[in-house]
Amino acid sequence: MNNIKTNIRALQEETLLNLKNSKANNTVRAYKSDFNDFSLFCAQNGFKSIPSEPKIVSLYLTHLSTKNVKMSTLKRRLVSIGVIHKLKGHYLDAKHPSIIENIMGIKRRKGSIQIGKKPLLINNLKDIINVIDKQKKEEIKKIRDRTIILIGFSGGFRRNEIVSLNYEDLDFLKEGLKINLRRSKTDQFGEGSVKALPYFGNSQYCPVVSIHKWIEISKISSGALFRRFTKGSKLSENRLTDQTVALLIKEYLKLAGIESKNYSGHSLRSGFATSAAESGAEERSIMAMTGHKSTEMVRRYIKEANLFKNNALNKLKI
Repeated sequence: MNNIKTNIRALQEETLLNLKNSKANNTVRAYKSDFNDFSLFCAQNGFKSIPSEPKIVSLYLTHLSTKNVKMSTLKRRLVSIGVIHKLKGHYLDAKHPSIIENIMGIKRRKGSIQIGKKPLLINNLKDIINVIDKQKKEEIKKIRDRTIILIGFSGGFRRNEIVSLNYEDLDFLKEGLKINLRRSKTDQFGEGSVKALPYFGNSQYCPVVSIHKWIEISKISSGALFRRFTKGSKLSENRLTDQTVALLIKEYLKLAGIESKNYSGHSLRSGFATSAAESGAEERSIMAMTGHKSTEMVRRYIKEANLFKNNALNKLKI
């Protein structure tokens, strides 16, 4: 009997590990962060956070709405609360009428328009690269920064994908560069994908030429591709954080005289998709590069790109 109990306990522990590993580490961290905020709300108001019940969760969502939290954040918090309940072995009916009807009411009263960060379009991309090249700083720093931005834009990368790249992920061919992406947000099982970056006609803005220069000057031959500098501009073994990508974009936009407030690390990815759509690239070819699994977001980029191109006002003779 004791052996049976031991085996069941071991299976329960193994199952819990499987449940935790069904999500990427970054995703689990985000769930926990969201749930911590819910727990704080419960503690401050004398509620039990786990197991909770729909009416308490509904009150929390109302609380968020009074603080002008975005609709997308509100929905994400609800998902996080539900997932943490599952991981802890509890059931929460996230589709209970008291939750769903409340969300619909919040959406109707507050509106649900999402104002995203601005895409970094080609003209701004060139402005940034020009500014980097004119900086009076060590050549190795300039080459690293320009390569990060050119690779991020040209490959439609998420910022965490950029900093996760290793030297071993690169495959140089006569046509350009193949980048083996080992794992991404939409590839939770690590099946991997490949992005191909051809050589550009203008070598100044060519990501392949720039990455060649980066490898040559950095002498990196294995491990993390983009790394931090220590004092004295010495390259360390430490991989950059994804936040660095956003900070670099903001820094160089500011130096280029462009208001950086509405740009982020995501601006490289959205900039590629919008620019490709403006140039007439097909939806599926944009998705093949960005790795989007759903057409919804890509179609939003295409719609944005065509706001003036297919505008009915162009037909008017005024």
